[in-house]
Amino acid sequence: MSGSIVFMEDGLWENWFPEYEVCNLGVSGDTTDDLIARLDTVIEVHADVVVLQVGTNDLGWRKSDEYITRNVETILCILRKELPQTRIVVQSVLPRERGVALIIRSINRHICQFAPTQRAQYLDLWPVLAELDGELSRQYSNDYVHLTFEGYEVWVTALKPAIELLFGRPSSTWPNAIQRA
Repeated sequence: MSGSIVFMEDGLWENWFPEYEVCNLGVSGDTTDDLIARLDTVIEVHADVVVLQVGTNDLGWRKSDEYITRNVETILCILRKELPQTRIVVQSVLPRERGVALIIRSINRHICQFAPTQRAQYLDLWPVLAELDGELSRQYSNDYVHLTFEGYEVWVTALKPAIELLFGRPSSTWPNAIQRA
C-alpha cells in the first residue's frame, strides 16, 4: 500500500500505519473550534485521505450536542469544498463516562447522517470501545477520556480496514457508512 494520510487526532499514527505516508496534525486537547481555526494546515497537505476524530474535548467545555455537531459539519463542508478529490473518514465521537453517553450518541447519529452528504465515510467506533450503557470500557481507559495502549490497538484494528477500503475506491465514489461487524 502507498498513499498519504492526514490524521486530525493526536496519536502515534505513523507507528500504526507505516505502510502510508502519515502526516499527524492532531493536537492534544483540540476542540472542534480549534480544528476549524487551523484547517488550512490540513488543506495545504493535499493528502489522499483525511482522518477526522474530534468532539470529545468539547464535552469538557460543556458544549452542547448541537454545537459540536454543527462544528463537525462545518469541518466536513470546508474539507470537501477545498479538497474535492480527497477521501475523508470521520469517526464517531469516542465514548466517555456514562453521564454523557446520550449526548455523544446524539452527536454520532447526526454525524453518521451528515457524512454522506459530503462524500465522507463514517466509522462507528462504539461497537468496539463502549459498554452496553455507552460508557467507555474500563478495559481501554483509566479515566474515561484517554485510551490505554490496548484501547488504541482496538481503535486501530477498526480503522485499518476502513482506510484500506478507502484506498481501494476511486476518490469520487459515493460513500456508505463503514460499520464494524
